[in-house]
Amino acid sequence: MDCPSEEHVIRMKLGGLHVIKNLYFNFELRELIVHHEGEPDEITSRLNSLNFGTLLISSEETIESGVVSNEKGERSLLIQVLFINLFFFILEITAGILGNSMGLVADSLDMLADSLVYGLALIAAGGALYMKKRVAKVSGYFQLFLALLGLSEVIRRFAGFEQMPVFSLMIIVSLLALAGNTASLFLLQKSKSKEAHLQASMIFTSNDVIVNIGVILAGIMVYLTNSKYPDLIVGVIVFLIVVRGAFKILKLSK
Repeated sequence: MDCPSEEHVIRMKLGGLHVIKNLYFNFELRELIVHHEGEPDEITSRLNSLNFGTLLISSEETIESGVVSNEKGERSLLIQVLFINLFFFILEITAGILGNSMGLVADSLDMLADSLVYGLALIAAGGALYMKKRVAKVSGYFQLFLALLGLSEVIRRFAGFEQMPVFSLMIIVSLLALAGNTASLFLLQKSKSKEAHLQASMIFTSNDVIVNIGVILAGIMVYLTNSKYPDLIVGVIVFLIVVRGAFKILKLSK
């Protein structure tokens, strides 16, 4: 496992195996501990099919799983972060359209992408496997469609004569989004959870902070250069990040 987002792929693959009692992901050691009943053959077979380089280190008998998960607290935390991201998605896409800023529109879609990931993490706690895959597929294609639509608009603006982005709106709204992502990161770190999906959420949110700073810098450059290109360049970069995220979500649906 090279990336925390692969946890969702693994959980989907192992979904429906009632012999599994608990999963514990350790991304620092690149290990997965599976507490299960019976032989591990079906489990290893499914993991091998993912081509993640699965290697069975050991198989031991235990009395208890030894892994305690505060599921209610984790769900509550994910819901809080989900609503923060949805709020700033609405704020940024509205400001991006009104302020003629593709950087803000792209950042809003990045917020939406994270919301989809958090939503899938919440869905993964229950429900039928086919429903999880269906939600992942619809979410992935929707995200991919929006990102490609955004990229086409950026290309059109590179070639055309568009109005200048409102740099002040770019900076102010991005500062608010930065505050929101910082609050999300604080909540996630405060939980001190070692669960992989929350560790992944911290990585996603940390990346969002970097994107917010990028849009702020683009707004400053728009002001200093009196050019639309800093905004468009940041928009391209963020849209490509969203496309990459869409393919990761689609991988869950296979």
